[in-house]
Parts: sequence; C-alpha cells; structure tokens
Amino acid sequence: MTKRMIVAMLALAGIFVALYLLLYKLGMIGHLSCNIGSCETVNTSKWARLMGIPVAGWGVAFYLAMFALAVVSTTERYADSAGMSKLLVFASGTGVLFSVWLTYLELFTIHAICEWCVTSAVIVTVIFLVTVADLRNKTADPDESAV
Repeated sequence: MTKRMIVAMLALAGIFVALYLLLYKLGMIGHLSCNIGSCETVNTSKWARLMGIPVAGWGVAFYLAMFALAVVSTTERYADSAGMSKLLVFASGTGVLFSVWLTYLELFTIHAICEWCVTSAVIVTVIFLVTVADLRNKTADPDESAV
C-alpha cells in the first residue's frame, strides 16, 4: 500500500467526521455524541461558521479534495510525480494550519473542546506527516535510496 493510498483512506475517515458535524450543524442530527468535552458548545458558537458556511462544510470540502488528489496521485500518470507530492503537502499543510487556528479558538476563545474536532485535527496532522514522507521518497537521491 502506498503512502498516497494511506492519505486517501485517512481523507475518507475525515470526510465521515466532518460530514457528521455538518449534519448536526444543518439540524439533521438532534445532538452530537460527545463523551469528552463540549461538542455542542463548540459547534453552536459564532466561530462554527466561516464566510456564512459551517466550518464542518469547509472540512467536508477539504477532505473530499484531499481524497480526490490522493486517488488521482496513485494513477500511473502521477504515481512518481514529485509535483503531485508537493501539492499534497501544500494542501494538507493548509489543512493543518486551519486546524491549528480552530483548536486555538476552542482553547482560548470558546473555552470548550469538541472531541470530533480534535479527531479531525489528528487526522489532518497524520495526513500531513504521510504526505511529507511521500514527498521525501519522491525527491530522495536515487543513489542514497539504493544503499
């Protein structure tokens, strides 16, 4: 299994987490299952929308994009592409930065933690780490990798 396939699987997990939060935000789920923290406090705060769109909607879009990029990058045309690896690192790095900002808001502005948001933050961080490892493999000196 390639690193890019792992990214696709992680992105799929992220889609489900973000979709669950989005369905709650849209009123299609009555309450969030939350064993630790204050998921509803976070998801009903004024910070749960960005430019009029639920943050969870942005999450679904991000994870769908990461899934699509990861799947496309496994095709024969892009399998060895360092450019695709760079794109995956850039996209996932953007997701990590957004997640850091949201976590900052949870801790220091909202004063509540959502376990689903933390789960998403962990997923996007692992995606980023895997994409960095993929980029390193694609840009490694061929002489060194043969040793």
